[in-house]
Amino acid sequence: MAAAGSHFGRSQVRLTSVSTCTSASRLLDEPLAGTAATARTWLLIEQPGPWGAKALTSSHLDPTLGRALEAAAQGSGVRIALIRRPGRHADCGTPAERRVYAAHTAPGNVWLHGATVCDPELLLDLDFAALGQGDPRSFDTALDARPHTDEPLALVCTNGKRDRCCALLGRPLAAELASSGVNGAWEVTHLGGHRFSPTVLVLPHGYAYGRAEAHAVKEILQGVREGRVVTEGCRGNSAWERPGQAAELAVRNATGEHAAGALTVVRTDGTAPRWEITVAHVDGRVWRVAVAQGTSLPPRPDSCGSALGSPARMDVVAVRQLDETAVPVAC
Repeated sequence: MAAAGSHFGRSQVRLTSVSTCTSASRLLDEPLAGTAATARTWLLIEQPGPWGAKALTSSHLDPTLGRALEAAAQGSGVRIALIRRPGRHADCGTPAERRVYAAHTAPGNVWLHGATVCDPELLLDLDFAALGQGDPRSFDTALDARPHTDEPLALVCTNGKRDRCCALLGRPLAAELASSGVNGAWEVTHLGGHRFSPTVLVLPHGYAYGRAEAHAVKEILQGVREGRVVTEGCRGNSAWERPGQAAELAVRNATGEHAAGALTVVRTDGTAPRWEITVAHVDGRVWRVAVAQGTSLPPRPDSCGSALGSPARMDVVAVRQLDETAVPVAC
């Protein structure tokens, strides 16, 4: 399968290291599938005001606390990010209280819980290993948290200190969503894949989207309310590693299955640059999906200001449904 953009001649595509990463990615029609950040559990901490490139230790959140949280989450499967409401971000110091969310995205155990806290030091009481495995009890106990029953969350990456495209494209999107009545709209510090800005993560199910527009995000959120997944513009489910993300989306597109939670990546065989991914349906059907790691050509910046490079991409080579009697054992 040819690399995205390989049909462009080098004389037709004039990219430099100062090209915006998003304009280059769009021009070359770089595929989105298999590019989402990987995290089975997300921990989101409200922190208004400015954010630095490494927001946990370069914002108004106590950097000592930020470093302790980073250490506690290391290797747990929990990804921590800061969030703030869309709009102007005055340097207003430490908030009296803040919202905190935890979300687990693995199908079969998807949940989103929220709390309001006055002392963020309480976050150090969390059992990060249990959170990463999908157990919310320490979160609920330490923070007096409850299941989130309001609108799904739409987290728009807006941290210009990591990449200017996130601010230039993400902040207007977040503002438009908020002004049009999307109550679950938040800005978030980092979702990865700057060149796909505006990037959005939707919780509780954990599907990420790229090159997002407000009308598309609203359709995605409506899908969440109805228990379905919108695959257009989807980068993948953060519960899976990137080959699994591409494989699950390929099965959805091949079968027309849009029900949230219907598919699970139950097995991954192989190593880069080629994998065989087993995807199972709740009704018992099973598929084997061949995924190959390709190279994006011609070279393009994967982040604004970076040198031209060739980002890895996930190419689905084949999708094959297995006989119902040959169901692999999950591992």
